[in-house]
Amino acid sequence: MNDFAIDIEKQLTKLGKDIQDFVERIVPLEDRGHDFTPSCDIIESDEEFVIKLDLPGLSKKEINIALKEHVLTVKGERVTKLDDEEVFRRQERSTGVFSRSFALPENVNTAETDALFRNGVLTITMPKSEVLNDAQSIPIK
Repeated sequence: MNDFAIDIEKQLTKLGKDIQDFVERIVPLEDRGHDFTPSCDIIESDEEFVIKLDLPGLSKKEINIALKEHVLTVKGERVTKLDDEEVFRRQERSTGVFSRSFALPENVNTAETDALFRNGVLTITMPKSEVLNDAQSIPIK
C-alpha cells in the first residue's frame, strides 16, 4: 500500500474510534444497576434432586451454602477489580452480591447433601429419603 492509502486507513480507524467514544458517552454501555444473578437448573430423578448454578469467575471460598428450616441458600459475590489506570469501556458481565434460595421438598435428607464446584458450576446433590436428618451447612468439595 502507498503512503496515501495508509494515511486514509489510519484516519478512518481514528474516526471510527472517535464515533464509538462519542456514542458510549451518550449511551453508556455499562450497567451497574443489576447485581449478579446466577442461572440455575433444578433436576429431579427417582433418587435425588440436583441444583446446578453457573458461578463463573468465583472460587469455592467465595461461595456460602446454608440450610435453615428446609430452605437451601447459596450466597456470594462476584467482583471485578481493575488496576488504577484501567477503566471499563464496556462491561456486560454482571458483578455484585447474589443470593439464591430454594425451598426443599420434605423428602430430602439434608444431612447427606453434597456440593461440588468444578469449572464454574456449583452442583448440589440432595438424596431423597424416608429417614430425614437435618444439616446446618454444606461444605463445598
